[in-house]
Amino acid sequence: MFTPSYSSGVIKDLVDDIKEEDFDVDKGGQVEIIGWLYQYYNIEPHDKVVNINGGPIKTNDIPAATQLFTTDWVVRYMVDNSLGRLYLEYFPDSPIKANLTYLLPGPIEKRTDSFDLSNLKVLDDAMGSGHILVYAFDLLIQMYEEQGYGKRDATDAILAHNLYGLEIDKRAYQLAYFSLMMKARQYNRRILSKLVRHNLHVFESTVDVPNEVFEKTNASKDTIDDLRTLVSTFRKAKLLGSIMHFEKRFDFHALFSAVNSLPDSTQLDLFGFQAAKNTLQSILKITQVLQTHFDVVATNPPYLNRMNGDLKKYIKKYYKAYSGDLFSVFIWKNIEMTKQDGYSAYMTPFVWMFIKTYEGLRKSILDSKQISSLIQMEYSAFEEATVPINTFVLKNNVSADSTGTYLKLSDFKGGMEVQKRYVLKAIADPSVSYLYRTKQTNFEKIPGRPVAYWASNKLINDFEIGSPLQTVADPKVGLQTGNNSRFLRQWFEIVDRKIYLVSHNPEFSRSQFKWFPYTKGGSYRKWYGNYDYVINWEKDGHEIRHYFFPNGKRRSVIRNPDYYFKEAVTWSEITSGSISFRYVPNGFIFDQKGPGLFIKKTTTSLNNRVLLGWANSRSTAYILSLLAPTLDFSVGPVGKTPFLYLPTNKNKEVSSIVGSCISISKEDWNSLETSIFFNYFPLLLIAEHQKSPTTKLLIFFDFCDKYVPIQFRGLIFYGQLSKKR
Repeated sequence: MFTPSYSSGVIKDLVDDIKEEDFDVDKGGQVEIIGWLYQYYNIEPHDKVVNINGGPIKTNDIPAATQLFTTDWVVRYMVDNSLGRLYLEYFPDSPIKANLTYLLPGPIEKRTDSFDLSNLKVLDDAMGSGHILVYAFDLLIQMYEEQGYGKRDATDAILAHNLYGLEIDKRAYQLAYFSLMMKARQYNRRILSKLVRHNLHVFESTVDVPNEVFEKTNASKDTIDDLRTLVSTFRKAKLLGSIMHFEKRFDFHALFSAVNSLPDSTQLDLFGFQAAKNTLQSILKITQVLQTHFDVVATNPPYLNRMNGDLKKYIKKYYKAYSGDLFSVFIWKNIEMTKQDGYSAYMTPFVWMFIKTYEGLRKSILDSKQISSLIQMEYSAFEEATVPINTFVLKNNVSADSTGTYLKLSDFKGGMEVQKRYVLKAIADPSVSYLYRTKQTNFEKIPGRPVAYWASNKLINDFEIGSPLQTVADPKVGLQTGNNSRFLRQWFEIVDRKIYLVSHNPEFSRSQFKWFPYTKGGSYRKWYGNYDYVINWEKDGHEIRHYFFPNGKRRSVIRNPDYYFKEAVTWSEITSGSISFRYVPNGFIFDQKGPGLFIKKTTTSLNNRVLLGWANSRSTAYILSLLAPTLDFSVGPVGKTPFLYLPTNKNKEVSSIVGSCISISKEDWNSLETSIFFNYFPLLLIAEHQKSPTTKLLIFFDFCDKYVPIQFRGLIFYGQLSKKR
């Protein structure tokens, strides 16, 4: 607690800076205020934890590192499209549908099994300050009233039977409990005057329970063994939280009977029976939640890939296919905790949809679950985290004919309020261009199974009839020096300019040189260029190969040396926009961030010019934006891109066009003094040419951000006209 000041500080800021309606409980206020306050309370410890040397996060720091408050409209989307949709499957004509503001358009399948609202269970297993549960409470109240319940009875039933929450941070748990009780009091003003049964729990790491406690229980050996197993597991409760894995399903009737048989201590408790009894009861309640199947599981799970050794080992053991990040473990864990035909809802980074790290997760989801709906945010929309996010709902069933609803908001910059506006626009008008309806079986036709919901049927057909690029050309990652400032130079930094250049020194052996041309990606540039660096590769890289850490481990990584100095096509692995490919002549070594494509010896009908033309085509750029939307164009997605062979009579024409493009780009690159192949300024050549006749008009035009004389336009138009032919 703090001493309040009304003239300065947080209270004054709350009163002055926040609109009064944001405190209005009828408009969804208050709870969101609590959540945001708690997140900002955590800003300093969060920044401190995530910026510590980039190392693993300690157990006690996990809450500060992973807690992110979920934006209100995202909460409503998750609950409307899980709990709300499930209710409409039983009661499709319910007036509640009009209140589901963020329910995405799409068919709702009618359920015919019996429905008992008191048996409907909703879980948030990383509940934070309880935002999701509080909104679910509002929706459940409406359902109870429609089923004929009074608000007071409905309030008691929701707390006792419908809502469940788990959390590893005790302060967040306390806020969630407070928020939920305040929400309950809104509908039942007497709720705080009686003992309230609820299902919110916080994980506490246990200490050893004395043997005398187990001996005092009236239980079988198997039951006592189960209790010991649970105590052992909960020693790491603060570390594992909701991802705890159990090898068996427990007999909770027997376990609770054993614990409840322990006498309540009314005198000096020498053996700590009462504390042990309380601990065991808490453990059993949480374990029972974790072994329950829910109708709806909705959460914003923790995002964490810098796991400490114990957590990483545990996840590798029990969740290996989903171990790329803690959030991906939660994705699978939660859908597995959902009943058949139930829903799980999430807000997570969207990398799980595309990159290789999460391919196992995608396969499991696409093979056995259904993506009911998904909203992919603009890359930097969520300002509270440095990750691009999405929010989505899975259904625990699979159907070959099921069609999901997807919103692609990538083009709409301006933060979460802008994203919200376009979501509501799509709900009001499903014909908008950024709403897609597709079958998830289409994703299986694309290598790596990316959730590329916007891919057209023609594009998917290309994957079916085309050959993966890696079958015709080898995409290879190159050298990692371990210390670029030690081993790399820009070419003009070499005093004696003794650099191995194949075009200039064809008669010399490489053994005579220390410095060699080196490609390492660079800025956006097509066809030719970005040849700025040279590398110390004297004596076949002797110094780099013998560059070690103090512990004796080599710092450099020599990858694919058999491909060094060969003609290739290269690109920049990391970009801020579109990908661009360039020709690399013989004599270069390539970097890990500037990989190379090398035509296979068995591919006789392909040359580097045709390969480069295919790589720089608009269709390839579009496909790569589908396979690598995170702008990380590694050899994985590039190698999976479908390659379609040209008719034989077209190869020569494409080679000619690409050759012209390379020549133009080469001329442009070498017109700069910073190029290692620079010979003269083009203006000098023009001046010499202008001597006769002197009256000839000299005109310049803008090309590639430079003024180029009109005499070069023929070359440029040659390439363009050739393309038209």
